[in-house]
Amino acid sequence: MTEMVQKPNMLIIMVDQLRYDCLGYSNQAPVLTPHLDKLASEGMWFDRAYNHIPICGPARQSFVCGRRAEAFGGLWNFSLGMQIGALEPTSYSWARSLQGAGYRNGYIGKWDVHPTYDPTHYGYDLFVSSDEKYRERTKAQYPELAYTEGFFGEIDPLPLEDTRTHQTAAMATALMKQLSEESAGSPWQLRVNFQEPHLPCRPVAEFAAMYPPESIPEWGSFRETFANKPYIQSQQLRNWEIEHYDWADWAPIVARYYAIISQLDDAVGKLLAGLDALGQSENTVVIFTTDHGDMCGGHRMLDKHYVLYEDVVKVPLIVRWPGVIAPGSRCEQFVQTLLDLPPTLLAISEAEPLVDHRLHGESLLPLLLGAEPAGWREEVVASFNGAQFGLYTQRMIRTREWKYIWNCTDVDELYDMYHDPHELHNVIHHPANKTVLAELRKRLYHILYEDGDGIVQNDWMRDQLLEGRKG
Repeated sequence: MTEMVQKPNMLIIMVDQLRYDCLGYSNQAPVLTPHLDKLASEGMWFDRAYNHIPICGPARQSFVCGRRAEAFGGLWNFSLGMQIGALEPTSYSWARSLQGAGYRNGYIGKWDVHPTYDPTHYGYDLFVSSDEKYRERTKAQYPELAYTEGFFGEIDPLPLEDTRTHQTAAMATALMKQLSEESAGSPWQLRVNFQEPHLPCRPVAEFAAMYPPESIPEWGSFRETFANKPYIQSQQLRNWEIEHYDWADWAPIVARYYAIISQLDDAVGKLLAGLDALGQSENTVVIFTTDHGDMCGGHRMLDKHYVLYEDVVKVPLIVRWPGVIAPGSRCEQFVQTLLDLPPTLLAISEAEPLVDHRLHGESLLPLLLGAEPAGWREEVVASFNGAQFGLYTQRMIRTREWKYIWNCTDVDELYDMYHDPHELHNVIHHPANKTVLAELRKRLYHILYEDGDGIVQNDWMRDQLLEGRKG
């Protein structure tokens, strides 16, 4: 590790609902993201980064405290569906630990951690509610503006510089400059939270023109039949009134998703140019990731609820640290992004070790330095508990070869990820898989129990996993 004159600044860019395969650097979907591709080429790209709970509020609350949502009761979004609590300000926050290590912290954009308390109650010195400012500015400048196509999206008639992506980038650049000036040589940490590409996708015409709908290829999972799958998956199509959609209906929606990602990439490029203009790029760790992915037509589904397909749990993660991370690095280890980043940030900041708060992730610092730590995890675990369409408990364990999904009140799912990467064929009942299924259930149980997941804290649910009492 290169000896540092001072602790590095940290710029954490989190976007909303971005699929792993929709960055150009992934070499999968035909999406153009030159600025993020450049960022990845200058640092480390993670091939196996996974979200641990693919829903906005719980994922973001977990990121603040470094623990699985089930450990503190953040089971679903507090703003939709049945009333539920949120992460309280009395909870641990790694941002406070960074303050103790000499950092000045700023936060801008989407929050979703608590309906009442903003980031200044969780260890941030400065907070800008960029979406509120964007709405106020747009209402004043464009009083006749109206969007009419709901969740399915449409072309944004605003000038590019007045769109939410670029207004967020402009406000974030200004906040970064303020942090830098007020820190007076001390390190700073800034979290920038874009709301794109979360639906509805509204790219401007310039970016929409890059993706004619007729040029958009089908997802590999699009010809889903839902045979031997949990009932709730086909019900989701009925909830959204899309059960009769074919690819001709989906292609324009996916095209707008691609387009808003390219527009978002342009906005991120402007933010990174702002960092360059401050002359602080060489001593700033830049982290880019998302809270979770998006179905966006995958398996014929919309949004992200009631499934743990790769579409929603596999996420992009990029870390650039000049002079420390070798440019063009790739990491193929399993990473639980929003659980592993908190201990990573603590390690980078040289914050005091935690005494009475157990984090559920592992520091990525050894991986960033090019090491292969002994005993690194061989699986990732994710969960889902319900949303605005009702309660539904799921737990997932994903290894390199297999994915097992425990659906507590419906048929379980087992996918051979080598031979069925699009997760179309549920082989849970295949006799040849009996041994591997038992092993996956056992591994899942022990991880859930260790992390304090209440769903396995009684004999009935324990026996589903350990005794195979599941149809």
